[in-house]
Amino acid sequence: MPFRHVAIIGLGLLGGSIGLAVQQALPGTQTSGFDLDPASRARARDRGLVGSVAETAAAAVAGADLVIFCVPVGAMAAAAASVAGALAPGALVSDVGSSKLTVARALAEALPGAAIIPAHPVAGTENSGPDAGFASLFRQRWCIITPPADASLAQLTALSQFWEALGANVEVMTAEHHDLVLAVTSHLPHLIAYTIVGTASDLEAVTRSEVIKYSAGGFRDFTRIAASDPTMWRDVFLSNRDAVLDMLQRFTEDLTELQKAIRKGDGETLFEHFTRTRAIRRSIIAEGQDDARPNFGRGEQAEA
Repeated sequence: MPFRHVAIIGLGLLGGSIGLAVQQALPGTQTSGFDLDPASRARARDRGLVGSVAETAAAAVAGADLVIFCVPVGAMAAAAASVAGALAPGALVSDVGSSKLTVARALAEALPGAAIIPAHPVAGTENSGPDAGFASLFRQRWCIITPPADASLAQLTALSQFWEALGANVEVMTAEHHDLVLAVTSHLPHLIAYTIVGTASDLEAVTRSEVIKYSAGGFRDFTRIAASDPTMWRDVFLSNRDAVLDMLQRFTEDLTELQKAIRKGDGETLFEHFTRTRAIRRSIIAEGQDDARPNFGRGEQAEA
């Protein structure tokens, strides 16, 4: 067991899933937690997301040797400030945020002198809140750890072992590289999904009932992504602004080229592009990051 006591600040989808996964995979590890919302704290107690739910963040981290912040990245600074002075000596501080440069900066400023190693489990669903968590969320998913240059090798190893114990595959990279990679693989797709669903809902020539009734599979998948927590994604786009804007510019240029091909009737360009992207899909399935079964196996996953 890499850690004796894990404290989780924020008991929604990710925080609740960590709590459940620790209790299942590391039964000898003590868990405590806190959520700013009293209703979420009450529900976390009902579900047993952690061993004990504290009434303050400072009380939750008392005696913990690993503290994980599971709050929107825009709330990271305030959450960290709420435990300043309450951390146990030698405690490791981490998080689950989708952007890393701004999070690392916020944690370092709020907790000067603390050992901080940010992380990002690339896992989730469109659901949020304490009822959304489940213990198997991280199995066969990647957790990217972005240690600062002066991070302790022993603590980095311990954090890696912790995530591996929860079923994740661990990758270590710089915060800058993480933010660029996730801008194209996660942040941009969410932005596109929010845009497409918003466009459909705003069409005056197509009624809302028709959009819902005749939705094809592609649009349904976009609505699933666009149903994600709006607070979290607002903060992600603002915190990873530069990388998202860079990838958005690249996407806009590529989209313009496809627009030209359609206008010109250039089927060869379209076929070549679609063939190349089809190969990416097959590679994702081969890596175990999605399922080739009908409906991507999501019916079975929902029951897990």
